[in-house]
Amino acid sequence: MSDPSAVLKSQNFSWQQTMMRIKDPKKSLAFYQDLMGMTLIDKLEFPDMKFDLYFLTTLPKGEEYKLTPGTEDAHKYLWSMKGATLELTHNYGTENDADFKYHPGNQEKDGFGHVAFNVNDVYAACDKLEAQGCTFKKKPDEGRMKGLAFVYDPDGYWVEIVKRSENAKIENDFNLSQTMLRIKDPKKSIPFYESLGMTLLREYHGGDFSLYFLACLPPGVTPPADKSSPEASEFVKCLFNPVLELTHNHGTEAQPDFKHFSGNEDGHKGFGHIGFLVDDVMVSCKAFDEMGCEYAKRPEGGKMKGLAFVKDPDGYWLEIIKRGGYEKAGKCDPFWLEEPAAA
Repeated sequence: MSDPSAVLKSQNFSWQQTMMRIKDPKKSLAFYQDLMGMTLIDKLEFPDMKFDLYFLTTLPKGEEYKLTPGTEDAHKYLWSMKGATLELTHNYGTENDADFKYHPGNQEKDGFGHVAFNVNDVYAACDKLEAQGCTFKKKPDEGRMKGLAFVYDPDGYWVEIVKRSENAKIENDFNLSQTMLRIKDPKKSIPFYESLGMTLLREYHGGDFSLYFLACLPPGVTPPADKSSPEASEFVKCLFNPVLELTHNHGTEAQPDFKHFSGNEDGHKGFGHIGFLVDDVMVSCKAFDEMGCEYAKRPEGGKMKGLAFVKDPDGYWLEIIKRGGYEKAGKCDPFWLEEPAAA
């Protein structure tokens, strides 16, 4: 029997998306494009299933995106890109329901915490956001942790505003810098994500919690050996692409019945999943099978064939997506739709 961890590492996993459900795309796109400087690189429409997907990323300042979202060229770019996106999922009709609201997380036992953007000056960035009508969970000088902020997006998701390193060679006003998930047991979660090719970059240990920062690094890039050092913190703050921040509240690992909400339960739907591009979905899922992983959807299940949702040790959904898609009829979608039954 082959080593499933070795098989997974051979599949060139690349963290490609964080999915959040949104109520009104006009409001959400205005926030993330106009205020946070993101670029809409692709849009997928599924009118028969009554939802659309919007993919946004931070491009280096000055880089012009010349493709048109929704086209085959944009799809090819999306499913082969090196960076990470926010995938905003819009289910038709929510924008017309005055009482409708997604669950933004950060209530008791919620797993999803926030996404974050790095900036040169947190105070100046927050002044600009406030001038545009944004409201805040925490302003930079509030609370015990000074110098960082949490602004609300149009759906009430927390968006952390973090100071990047003064040595960072990043010209953007904002760059997408992290997704935060709470974990029960780091001894299970960290090896799992390392088996997907992620690298532990930094760890921070507070009185009753610990933070672990992981990323998919380009070949040849090596973080500092001492993960708790100032150099490790500096390394993370210089990155252009985002990190996965895993937050462990001490003691949860010793509670057999403790479990975070994944974001896909009734009453807790908001954040949906993170997604990875891989060379071969079937080979990857065979390795997950050998590891004893559970699934929300297998590649052969559901209407959208060829992609999978595997569960991590905390039950978060990880979408497993074929890099470059499946070349069928000149298209490069990483799935194919189930054919309707013959009459």
